[in-house]
Amino acid sequence: MAPDPSALQSVVDPLPYEDRLEARPLDQIDLVVIHCTELPDLATARVYGERILHASGTGNCGHYYVDRDGSVHVYVRPGRVAHHVRGYNPRSVGIELVNSGRYPDWLAAGSQSMEEPYPEVQIDALVALLGELRATLPALRFIAGHEDLDTAHEPASDNPGVQVPRKMDPGPMFPWDAVLRATPLERLIP
Repeated sequence: MAPDPSALQSVVDPLPYEDRLEARPLDQIDLVVIHCTELPDLATARVYGERILHASGTGNCGHYYVDRDGSVHVYVRPGRVAHHVRGYNPRSVGIELVNSGRYPDWLAAGSQSMEEPYPEVQIDALVALLGELRATLPALRFIAGHEDLDTAHEPASDNPGVQVPRKMDPGPMFPWDAVLRATPLERLIP
């Protein structure tokens, strides 16, 4: 049985630059993109999210962060366009699951496996969040992994002669079958 979305407790803790991100109408959002932070913990993800990387005074971040304990943190509300996936930001909401992924050598040739499982409580919270988003975003229809949308490769950080995926998240440990059974969202793989 899927978690009750009305029982979802979210901590709203906007990034300092949230008001500098482009505003958008909620009916523009038809896609949820699932990420993993590829960082050791939520505190480190917050530090990375607060980094200013763009001339607009903003950085790269998701909208929602789901920690390993199932807590949900809102860093950017959906009415703003967050920088979380190339080419799809204006139409999507980004959900970051705290998971080490390939940390700390993301692009090293020998670090291309992702072996940390996602705790059941974290996936339950994700499913509840997806239910809440379906109830509040009228056009929401699709779901995708970051790896589905950003398929670029680049030279390995430790061996420029080897090409590695730029993004692999949420990765092979993510339970796509269970999540897709729990939501009516359709997986988008371009």
